Amino acid sequence: MWTTVARYADRWVEGHPLAGYLAGQLAYRAVQLVALLLAVSTLLFVLLRLSADPAAVLAGEGASPAQLRAVAHAYGLDLPLWRQYLAFLGQALRLNFGESPVHHVAALALVLRRLPATLVLAGTAMALNVLVAVSLGLWLGFRPDRAARRAALVLVLASQGIPAFVVGLLLIQVFAVSLRLLPSIGAGRPVSLVLPACTLAWFLAPRAARLTASSVDAAMRQAWVRTARAMGATSRELLWRHVLPNSLLATLALLGVQFAFLLSGSLVIESLFAWPGLGQLLVDSVRAVDFPVVEAAVFVIAVLVFGANALVDVLLPAIDPRLRSRSA
Repeated sequence: MWTTVARYADRWVEGHPLAGYLAGQLAYRAVQLVALLLAVSTLLFVLLRLSADPAAVLAGEGASPAQLRAVAHAYGLDLPLWRQYLAFLGQALRLNFGESPVHHVAALALVLRRLPATLVLAGTAMALNVLVAVSLGLWLGFRPDRAARRAALVLVLASQGIPAFVVGLLLIQVFAVSLRLLPSIGAGRPVSLVLPACTLAWFLAPRAARLTASSVDAAMRQAWVRTARAMGATSRELLWRHVLPNSLLATLALLGVQFAFLLSGSLVIESLFAWPGLGQLLVDSVRAVDFPVVEAAVFVIAVLVFGANALVDVLLPAIDPRLRSRSA
């Protein structure tokens, strides 16, 4: 029976190479996700217990030794460490990270409540990043020998070395303090999204623009570009129909990495602009030693980052069949 099923599966994969590739990649990524979550959960369990005593955090300041023992017994913190670890893994598998002692709500519910704000900020910043970086990279790479483009490339290189928080502080000083055009903190109005999104896009765009320009310049030197010119292709047709589709694969891979960074690495920017997202919640929870919220937040961030990277790894070979044999 199983031999017959395997034979039909092999025939189906041969007849549908893209679908077979995607199915194999999804199964492979599912195994990777399980291993990643196990590693992240183990690391969290060890680090959080090395940083502070969970019983003391749950009991609060000024708790007596009797109260500490009662809290430790109630939460199973008086058990051997290996039994605590197994109990923690069992709760994590059920997506139960406990209740926040600071906010007095379920930790995962609090994290998911803050997640949309982070996704909105990351999506807006990525849209600005794509618009600026791809347009600038095409302009820089299509005719790289012009003086204006060389000057613009110098500015791109200089912008790449400026930290994101410095850009954020400059934008706050100019647009919020001096000109009073935009709010600098909070998320009460849609206009509050402008400064943090522009800060993140400013930080990401130079690298994506440089990579796009390099890919376009390399594509312009290929023999098929000269053939297209000889056949009468205009500059517009050459750019949009030939050069752009063949030079954006590397940029797409970088954009996927940058989006994963936005989901996990925008902690400083969210804190700087008091943006009520997952990053600010994680920073506040670490300061307050809120173990359940830290565990839930890191768990969700790990899943999002893995999903973003896996999506790019799957989509690129689906777009370009030449990459499938390399990733198989």
